[in-house]
Amino acid sequence: MNLVTIAFKSIQQRLLSSSLTALSVALGVMLMVAVLIINSVVSGLFSQPSFGYHLIVGPKGSDLSLALSAIYRLDRPGEPLPYLFYKELKHHELVKKAVPIAIGDVTEQGSFPIVGTIPEFFDLDYAYEKPFQVRGQFLQKPFDAVIGSRVEAENGWDIGAEFRMIHGSADSGHTHDEKFKVVGVLKATGTPNDRTVFISLAGFWGVSGHEKPLSEALDRIEKFGYPVSDALKQKAATPHKHDDHGHDHDHEELLDEQKEVSAIFVLTTGTAQSIALAGQINEGVKAQAVNPVFPMRRLMTVIVGNIRLALLVLTSLIIVVSAVSIFVSIYNSMSDRRREIGIMRALGARRSTVFSIILAESALLCLGGGIIGLLLGHSLVFIASPIIEARTGILVNPLSFEPLELVIFPVLLLVGSLIGFLPGLAAYRTDVAAALSE
Repeated sequence: MNLVTIAFKSIQQRLLSSSLTALSVALGVMLMVAVLIINSVVSGLFSQPSFGYHLIVGPKGSDLSLALSAIYRLDRPGEPLPYLFYKELKHHELVKKAVPIAIGDVTEQGSFPIVGTIPEFFDLDYAYEKPFQVRGQFLQKPFDAVIGSRVEAENGWDIGAEFRMIHGSADSGHTHDEKFKVVGVLKATGTPNDRTVFISLAGFWGVSGHEKPLSEALDRIEKFGYPVSDALKQKAATPHKHDDHGHDHDHEELLDEQKEVSAIFVLTTGTAQSIALAGQINEGVKAQAVNPVFPMRRLMTVIVGNIRLALLVLTSLIIVVSAVSIFVSIYNSMSDRRREIGIMRALGARRSTVFSIILAESALLCLGGGIIGLLLGHSLVFIASPIIEARTGILVNPLSFEPLELVIFPVLLLVGSLIGFLPGLAAYRTDVAAALSE
């Protein structure tokens, strides 16, 4: 028999204690694998090297908040920008394409975020060289809607389904009477777009309650430096007529001065031009321009990166504690195995052979625990992935593999050799005559 076979049979003789020590290693490896996979997914989502646009333009304030609200729909949008600002920006010499969005409402069923936009939104890639794909069609009419894959799955909506939306949150918001019709379902992207409902910007503005009172709108655009005609000022000062039930008779289409957007996705003519345009916008007091890569990278480095490091340190400590338990288990068993070692020596086994058997036993326990932990880690991710997807919309592939997982096994082999050194040394020094006389 070779050394590995002898070491394996020795482990079988102490099956309960060996299983418990290997299990402790497996639990540590399981947690480490789960942390690596989930962290990789989150990092990929929030650290995209490039988007289908160069800049997000929004109200002055936090660049991180702007990115979280406009791209990930995880934060409340700031004070909206006048539509006139968008019309001015899209004709800028450095701008190739500008796409406005309006956010702040959710669906009545499922509370999915609603984004009002224009058809050109779907001309932008949702990630680097990854265009949108749709079953059905994109936005065409004012009350058309395109839904993400998670919206379809959770709400059971398909093409032709109708829904209403709530202004604000589902708990305290107002439900609008207008209904939107689903005309397209997006193919899964693994991004927040999967949990988003896209409607026409014209339809968004057409919903009652979304229009800004003309007097307030004129004050707002004047602060942005846009001229206001005397006719508009006169119209704003004229009281609205209501019928006997208090309904407004003024059903005219919204003026551009009353329209607002939450943010603008900007595709410039080049990378250098995006830097120049951002500098021009940020110098003023109207708005800010943000390359979303930088605030999200800062978020990953400062917050998510530290959390990942803390979790990896914690799981590493678990593996260290497990290694110590293996050392204690093997070392304590040496006194009970003196006669066994003595017999092996009497039958011709060399000291180095006995030493190697103990090292092999320790390494087998660590590697066996590592293999079990690897399987348990992927099983844990497999169980957790639908829960994570349902709660956050983040797609986690349980079969995904992280290159760092390959490092675990050489490390476990090294750890196994180290913790088996002292027990192996004790076996190496065992006196044959004294061991056989016990």
